[in-house]
Amino acid sequence: MRNKLLEVKGLETTFFTDDGQIPAVDNIDFSVHEGEILGIVGESGSGKSVTSLSIMGLIPSPPGKITGGQILLGEKNLAKLTDKQMQKIRGKDVAMIFQEPMTSLNPLFTVGDQLKEAIVIHNPKWSKKKAFARAVEIMKLVGLPRAEELLKDYPHQLSGGMRQRVMIAMALVCDPKVLIADEPTTALDVTIQAQILQLMKDINKRLNTAILLITHDLGVVAETCERVIVMYAGQIVEEAPINEIFNKPLHPYTQGLIKSVPDMRFKKESLYSIPGTVPKPGTIKEGCRFAARCEFAMERCTQETPPLYVASEQHKSRCFLLDEQEVAKRDESVIESGRVEEIFSN
Repeated sequence: MRNKLLEVKGLETTFFTDDGQIPAVDNIDFSVHEGEILGIVGESGSGKSVTSLSIMGLIPSPPGKITGGQILLGEKNLAKLTDKQMQKIRGKDVAMIFQEPMTSLNPLFTVGDQLKEAIVIHNPKWSKKKAFARAVEIMKLVGLPRAEELLKDYPHQLSGGMRQRVMIAMALVCDPKVLIADEPTTALDVTIQAQILQLMKDINKRLNTAILLITHDLGVVAETCERVIVMYAGQIVEEAPINEIFNKPLHPYTQGLIKSVPDMRFKKESLYSIPGTVPKPGTIKEGCRFAARCEFAMERCTQETPPLYVASEQHKSRCFLLDEQEVAKRDESVIESGRVEEIFSN
């Protein structure tokens, strides 16, 4: 069993607005293990990015604030650290690759200046020569040619794929234990996407860096991750190893996401889409947050909030269809055989 590098316990992140309190992330638990790639997937508004920003201590305050839970990196609770204390953690222990490199890289400074700044902040005793050598080394590691020359360029002089590689280089330059990648391939064309994903897998294997990959793209998840967390309306609704998520999805929302992915093997007149939209955070006070869009919804689903049921050692789902009493009501033979996933095919 691999060691836990990052552990999130009961995390709650709330935004305080003129319309009241909006719980963007609501009591979530998960952990990232040494050397693994963990995916967090869900539609826009599900709380994926807020989760990553909470871990990094980058929630805009006001209006946002971590209102509960713990974010444990070793013995340190990142949720309780001051911004000054977090500055020593960011980049060195936990680093982040942002979605759009052009808004993350400073257009007024060269790539080399920005890389060397990240190095010197965490290694103040290093000489300029040593910092430059490290910058060149990390640029070569992420597959950028002519590293010495590129360090003299400004961000606008690079292509989108090269800028994203520079962002990865900046995140890796101080050898972090955990790398958070928030939609790292969204703004790139398909060919460059494949290259960036392969680069991240290579880095994971070569450096044993744990990666938390946040995306809405199930194809990216299938290609890259070992384990997957599915989020919906600020909650975790399913968690499982990659094979179980795709072969035996237990939550209706996960099923809907998988059915929405186009299959090149079959010709269809129209693609499947989950009816309705993700509810605005905080609007559903009781019951299952997916109930209004769920074809399996029962009266109970609108009155009670389902817990995360344990279907197997590594597979959890927040759905009353896994409650033994509900399974028994639907099909006695299924619960006797233990094949709970069959309730969705009936």
